[in-house]
Amino acid sequence: MGFVQRTTLLGWLLVLCLGPVHAAAKPEADDQGALKLLEKALAYYHDNGDKAFAVFSRQGEFVDKDKYVFVVDTKGTMLASGGPSSALIGRDVSEVLGPDLQQAFKHALLVPEGNGIQEAEYRWQNWADGKVERKHVYYQRIGDRILAVGYYLPRASAEQAKALLDKAAADLGKDEKGTLAAINSLQGGFLQDDLYVFVVNLDTQRYVAHGTNLRLINADFGKIKDPDGKPVGEPILAMMAKQDQGEYQYRWKNPVTGKVEDKHAYLKKAGNLLVAVGYYSP
Repeated sequence: MGFVQRTTLLGWLLVLCLGPVHAAAKPEADDQGALKLLEKALAYYHDNGDKAFAVFSRQGEFVDKDKYVFVVDTKGTMLASGGPSSALIGRDVSEVLGPDLQQAFKHALLVPEGNGIQEAEYRWQNWADGKVERKHVYYQRIGDRILAVGYYLPRASAEQAKALLDKAAADLGKDEKGTLAAINSLQGGFLQDDLYVFVVNLDTQRYVAHGTNLRLINADFGKIKDPDGKPVGEPILAMMAKQDQGEYQYRWKNPVTGKVEDKHAYLKKAGNLLVAVGYYSP
């Protein structure tokens, strides 16, 4: 089985094993659209039983762009999917997992019926662009079937940005050279979808690390401007010359959506380094 299918399966298992997660900012339109699609699927399943699986698995009323219905039973078998996991229909999805995840999956599937619609966050391949991205899911157990609908989260939350900033600053304090190398090699957890770290040496005022654009390494941060030509680096350096941490808002390209969006950056000094992480809003 290929990487894509393994990732898809792992994403579904993480939904069930990790339980509800509410850290990411949820786009209201997508959130309500996914919830309504699941409610529609639950009503259709109530009226049609397992005959609904064929309808769920084809392009039609239960597929809305990147949102689709998928169904797995409590034995771990994929029963229906309007998305990429349709190739796994009829298969025991737990068979490709290691012993620990198999055991966790079994425990997760013991969630009793009657608890209503649940929600969680996990990572799943987006069939629109082929990337593995964060996804929020709504799901409900009906008998020995679990019906679910999810949507992708293109933007991280302020809380996630702050957490990544704190991690980067702490790691730089422990191992500056290794952490800078990890940021520039996209390893160590410093690139999380649209969240990334960049670091500027305050003595030279030049980039020493960047989580998405290595071409900026050694570039003069003070000369950095937004896509409209408005200074970004100069006012940040002026502000941080007077304080050890701060916040700054500007316009910048979102590496996930590819669009220029409003960005709110959190800034912190780590010795002679300026560390920054920002989150985007549409």
